[in-house]
Formats: sequence, C-alpha cells, structure tokens
Amino acid sequence: MNLRQYIPSKDFDEIKNWIDDERTHAMWCAGRFEYPLEQENFEAVLKFIASQWGDTPFVVSQDDGSTAGFFCYSLNEETKEGMLKFIIVNPELRGKGVAREMLELASNYAFEKTGAEAVHLNVFTTNIRAKKCYQKAGFTERNVTENAFSYKDESWGRCNMIKHREDKGGAV
Repeated sequence: MNLRQYIPSKDFDEIKNWIDDERTHAMWCAGRFEYPLEQENFEAVLKFIASQWGDTPFVVSQDDGSTAGFFCYSLNEETKEGMLKFIIVNPELRGKGVAREMLELASNYAFEKTGAEAVHLNVFTTNIRAKKCYQKAGFTERNVTENAFSYKDESWGRCNMIKHREDKGGAV
C-alpha cells in the first residue's frame, strides 16, 4: 500500500460511497460533514480544517492504484503530537488488515516526516470495532469524555487514543 495526498478528482467519487447510512456517517465524522457526503461540502470542510489546524488529507492506495482508505493529519508544533481525523477504509477491504496498515503508514509519516513524538485520534466508545483496530495498531486509551456527542436519542462517549514514537514498532 502507498500513502499519498488526497486528490479530489481521483478519490472523492470512491470515498463518498463508503458510508451509506446516517448513523455510521455521524460515527465517522461527528457531524463535521453533511450527510449524504457531497463533494462541495467535503472540500469546504477540508479547506477549513487545513486553515485552522493545518490538516492534510491523505489516502492509501493499493498496488493497482485504487483508493483503500482516507484520513486527515495535523501536527501540533507545541506539543509535538500529531492527530489523525476522519479515518475510514473502503468497506470491501475491512477485516483484512488494511486499516492497521494504513495507521502504520500514517504513524510512520507522523514520526519520520513531521517529527511527531506521539500520534493521537478520537473514537466514539460505541465504535467497538474501530477501537479494537486502533489498539491492534498500537494505540492505547488516554482518556474518555462521557456524553461527548449526541446522535438523535443516543449519547456517545469519546475515547482519545495515543501512540508514542517509542511504541511505533509492531506487526502490520
């Protein structure tokens, strides 16, 4: 797999089809993007988070060039902590180690290219499958904020998970 920056004309049409229900969409982006995902809104949000926090959108592609996953990354220069956001993998590739490999590529990029000492991400506590995936990729729970997000009649806790530079080893 290869890590590269997101190219709207090449990648959006694939990514937009990866979520087909509103609850999963909310769990992925915490309502930051409109549902259903439309390119104009997606690009506007990506532009906003780039201007506010320096986020860069990335994709991982398979050897045949097809888009396998997406995430955004930014580095807090003061704390030397990188942050991963909007992590998603093509549903046809889930359960095959693609997410773990993508997270390894993202972590290596953060540590080696941006000088991060740690990388963190947030996951809703109800998203058990994603949390387990992050743990397999070397992330550990740092803290939980109860009732951090409301979706319809549900209230979700937000778990912040972190991976330190010294923890970057591990099987992919």
